[in-house]
Amino acid sequence: MGKKKNKNKQRGVAAALATFQGDSMAIDTENVSIQNSTTTTNGETTPSTSSGSLKRQCPDDDNEDGGGWQTIENGRPVKKLKKIPGQESSRYPGIHFSSQARLFNKINVSNLRDLILYIFADGQAPQWVSVKHRPEFRKIVAIMVPGLDEAMFKKGLDFSTYTGPPPSQATSGGQPDPDEYYPRELKKELLPEVLQPFADMFPHLWPVKAPGDDKYGKLHSPMQAMLTAPMPKNKGMGVQPVSEPNGWKNQRTRITEFLASNEELMENGFPVHPAMLKPGEKRDQFKDPEGWVHTRVENLEDGKVPEGEVQQGSVTAGRGVYALDCEMCMTGEAEYSLTRISLVSWDGSVVLDELVKPDKPIIDYVTRWSGITKEMIDPVNTTLKDIQARLLDILGPRSILLGHSLDSDLKALKLAHPFIVDTSLLFPHPRGPPLKQSLKYLAQKFLNREVQKGGGTMAGHDSIEDAKTCLDLVKRKCEKGKAWGAGENQGENLFKRLARAGTAYRSTAGPEATGGAPVGKSSAAVDWGDVTRSAGNAATVTISCKSDAEVEAGILRAIKGDPDGLEVPGGGVDFVWARMRELEALQGWWNRNKLVAEDAGGPPAATNDGESNVNEEDKENAAPPVSPLETCLKTLGERLKRIYDNLPPCTAFIVYTGTGDPREMSRLQAMQAQFKKEYNTPGSKWDQLSVQWTDREDQALRQALKVARSGIGFIGVK
Repeated sequence: MGKKKNKNKQRGVAAALATFQGDSMAIDTENVSIQNSTTTTNGETTPSTSSGSLKRQCPDDDNEDGGGWQTIENGRPVKKLKKIPGQESSRYPGIHFSSQARLFNKINVSNLRDLILYIFADGQAPQWVSVKHRPEFRKIVAIMVPGLDEAMFKKGLDFSTYTGPPPSQATSGGQPDPDEYYPRELKKELLPEVLQPFADMFPHLWPVKAPGDDKYGKLHSPMQAMLTAPMPKNKGMGVQPVSEPNGWKNQRTRITEFLASNEELMENGFPVHPAMLKPGEKRDQFKDPEGWVHTRVENLEDGKVPEGEVQQGSVTAGRGVYALDCEMCMTGEAEYSLTRISLVSWDGSVVLDELVKPDKPIIDYVTRWSGITKEMIDPVNTTLKDIQARLLDILGPRSILLGHSLDSDLKALKLAHPFIVDTSLLFPHPRGPPLKQSLKYLAQKFLNREVQKGGGTMAGHDSIEDAKTCLDLVKRKCEKGKAWGAGENQGENLFKRLARAGTAYRSTAGPEATGGAPVGKSSAAVDWGDVTRSAGNAATVTISCKSDAEVEAGILRAIKGDPDGLEVPGGGVDFVWARMRELEALQGWWNRNKLVAEDAGGPPAATNDGESNVNEEDKENAAPPVSPLETCLKTLGERLKRIYDNLPPCTAFIVYTGTGDPREMSRLQAMQAQFKKEYNTPGSKWDQLSVQWTDREDQALRQALKVARSGIGFIGVK
């Protein structure tokens, strides 16, 4: 009976407090209690605390966060956030592979990116793994480690003689074999000692296919594949205009900085101008092909303007700049001839806009693209020779021609000029040549402008509009600087996607996130060199490094956060992407032609391990030397294990190489480029070229590309 009265008293007090404080208040249910008078053995009366409380204990109280305060809304308690589950909990998150998974080929780098988007944002559920308890994931850490390959994970491997993976490691050319694309279970006792830490962190080694194009023998950027997400098809967002990162500062750049080099012009099929050739027999014997002309430029140095003649702050550097666009019609099978030319000066005024009658009869006006009709051409008497003569009068040594895929226009004009700015080269396709981004897309992306609206209709294209669009793109690039638009592509930056569509759930964001709420996810990019000049500049936090040790420290800092929270938020960011490069440099996978060792973003300087100051007696008694590769792998494994040990619970951990061994592919690609350069040089003879490119070399390149596209990856949960 006494217990029943106490319960009634408790309910009465709670109701009175709720009425007095209003519909929403906090009550300390742990410390507020009903006190009863209790007589002690010495006769004194002291208050005692009843076992009852203002809130009945629920079965899930053990899983609630501590603190004891309960929020009351509209007279009803709101459930508090759940604790991070323990590893033995039934709701601990996981990423599991099953033989019943829908896996029919190697996973690729894009699959890893999409896994991240599924866990943290609006990505589709993967079919090749099972993701358990997605709402419970707290963080994701993805580290790119080029230089690793599957052959290294064989027990008993002699690293001192290891030179690279065997060609058989690449994907076969026939029907995919499950043994090639299924993940391999990692067993510690079957791994080399230096790589055994991987078995403590990951259950499987995954074959991962690097992005590339087998048809053109190209390996695409794995970094771009990871950090670029496709735009959601159902969002109807279209092309998103370029956005500048926080802290962006314009850097006015002269147009001469964007001139295509002789090598770029030759590689992209531009007509050869004699000034592009080195002084000597080839230049002296140069002759234009029949019907062709070249501008009056004797030497490339003739185009340079003395600084005293250049107006201060001028981006044209004293040069005459003309935007060119042409329209063509078909005069034969796969043969196009000039039918309209438009030339626009730097100030936007039209210098030349002429219709041209081809020498051959037109068999298809291609009006839906060219905008040219029979009625327009019939009364025209202007010929190609007339246009060539006028252009030779306009263009001189100090003239720059700019346009989009200008090689096609110059071939239609049968004209060669050595000073070219091409927007298809200035804003390259993210997957590299021979692919090019359309002028329509560039205008939408970088000018927020719609052009070529008549494409595919009887109106066709407007060559003046296209020329002015190219002009405005180059002007914008000159105003913003070389880095502007460099990291933009046809997808959406992964860091931006996570910030825009990052999803939180009730377990991490409270009741208002029940079912998932797009609240955005914070991120960090940790990499060698200046991260702000790469796709990582869109991350919440950027950490630039000069060594793998700094990368490790940067990852741990991004995970834990800064004590003051001024740069890295307290508690760390949600997603971390990083890259370690010392193994890549040691293996020779790093392209040293682009950066020198002393640069902040360059590979570490090579060391001479062949010489030693140890005397002969000590050499005889010394233990066998450890190879640099084995030492580097040991250090790498220890770094990754330290990072893993410092990860908070419920963190997805991904390590991937990005590519396989690219060295042989790079050698053959350089050989192919040299062959094309020499072959396309006027006056060259096939049997006198310094290199030859036959079907044998072509097949070797295809096999080398398969090896380069055979990467590996590891997926686990801390």
